[in-house]
Amino acid sequence: MTTTTEQTRPRRSPGATRAKLRRWAPGLILLSPSLVLLAIFVYGLIGWTAKLSFSDEHDALGNKGFVGLKNFTDLFTEDINDRFVHSLKNLLVFTVVFMVGTMAMGLLWAFLMERGVRGEGFFRAVYLFPMAISFVASGVVWRWLMNSGTDDSAGGLNRIFVDLHLGFLQNPWWTDPDWGMAAMALPAIWQLSGYVMALFLSGFRGIPAELREAAAVDGATGWQLYRHVLFPQLTPTALSALIILGHMSMKMFDLIMSVSGAQWITEVPAVYVWQTLLTSDYAKAAAISIILLVLVAIVIVPYLIYNNRVERRS
Repeated sequence: MTTTTEQTRPRRSPGATRAKLRRWAPGLILLSPSLVLLAIFVYGLIGWTAKLSFSDEHDALGNKGFVGLKNFTDLFTEDINDRFVHSLKNLLVFTVVFMVGTMAMGLLWAFLMERGVRGEGFFRAVYLFPMAISFVASGVVWRWLMNSGTDDSAGGLNRIFVDLHLGFLQNPWWTDPDWGMAAMALPAIWQLSGYVMALFLSGFRGIPAELREAAAVDGATGWQLYRHVLFPQLTPTALSALIILGHMSMKMFDLIMSVSGAQWITEVPAVYVWQTLLTSDYAKAAAISIILLVLVAIVIVPYLIYNNRVERRS
């Protein structure tokens, strides 16, 4: 016995179904190679890594069985000298200094550009140039600049401080046991501040002129215009920049390896994964990788959800 809803529900004709398939087929065929590669080399490898993280494959002899969450708990409880916790602390210091420094420098440069300077095109090129350099190349240069030698053995920035009679500014840079990771963030700040500047500058230029004119009519001063009108309009831009910088800092590997190499004092989870793989401890390396994936997801997924809701409302 059919219900009233089933009786009144319109039936899709075979012709309509075929027409819909013909409309979607070209796009699916065009995207199918990318979808297959994405499924295999991204999601497939993520699934394989997750499976490996729950195994007992700690040497080249292969998987010995399922161990559940043991590999994850061992990282926080049985790791030698709390090595993983130490790498997480280094990552936290690096991330905070990197994000704060990059956002501050990028916003400052964008503000100066937006206010109008002579030779804006030249300065834009200068600020954006570091983005064209790989982290490996810049890391090699900054390794020399942040030479930890002092006084007669000083090099790099410390040598410049000595020559300028500013010896009190000399410091051990990344070799400092307490704040070495803060110094390690300097090359990353130098390299990505121009990118953040470009984001903020495009945000400034995208603000309607009507808002500025309305603020001027209301008698707003220059500071009031930026404080109450322009800066609030940059919130989406700032959020996007924070998300991009956050996930880049969590995956930082090549810059740290170029500056300091694999050392305890500057070790972060990405470097720890690489060193663990060299010992053929695949299960442990996979567990660290999954934790990094979760950390990145914690940063990115809420932003994607928020962005999706904003787009639906608009």
